[in-house]
Amino acid sequence: MTNNEKENKKRETEKLVHKLIQAIDDHPDKVHNYYDLGSLLTRLNDYEQAEELFMKALGIFEAKSDESAINLLNYGLGNLYYEVGKTDKAIELYNKISDKKLKADSYLMLAQSYMKKGLHKQAVAYGITAHDLRAEDPEINQVLGDSLLALGEFTAAKTYYDAILKRHPGRADTQFNRGLVAMVLGEPYEDYLTQAKQLSPSYYEASEKKIAEIQKTLRATQGKKE
Repeated sequence: MTNNEKENKKRETEKLVHKLIQAIDDHPDKVHNYYDLGSLLTRLNDYEQAEELFMKALGIFEAKSDESAINLLNYGLGNLYYEVGKTDKAIELYNKISDKKLKADSYLMLAQSYMKKGLHKQAVAYGITAHDLRAEDPEINQVLGDSLLALGEFTAAKTYYDAILKRHPGRADTQFNRGLVAMVLGEPYEDYLTQAKQLSPSYYEASEKKIAEIQKTLRATQGKKE
């Protein structure tokens, strides 16, 4: 991205922030204005302001006992805490969500939060609950595949990765991890890894050590069998 493009993007973002602030001033009773601004500030890494806004909005809508608004704001604040690594705080907020429209999203975020903590069995449990609500969501299938891969449940992981690749073959993370699963299961795996490398060389490079680790484990296992 050139400096000119960066400047243009910065200006557009500032315009959007001002537009959302104006929307809150004009319609202080509409929760989506607070949620949209808080989410934008989170994406811009302006975490302090985002947290302040979400907390302020929660105070407003809790005073009105507006459960739907409280659910949405808890979800937004949970995403902020997830982003900054306050995973336990995020889990606490996701667990508060009762809104049916947000259930699949909150279960997905719970699965991702537990995965971040290295608690893969809990991640699978929440991932399956999310999957029951939205079976074709690639993010839900990915967190299930990744958690099962971490648990050594390779055949089960394969099912979720294959479900993603039918509709979303352009995901480097799915292609790469499907390649790892194929490697362990003794299936052809080179095409998956090649696809991953072409789609995202940086992701491939960052994850490449996993290939060596799996190959080492497989050699050790074969050695024991012999």
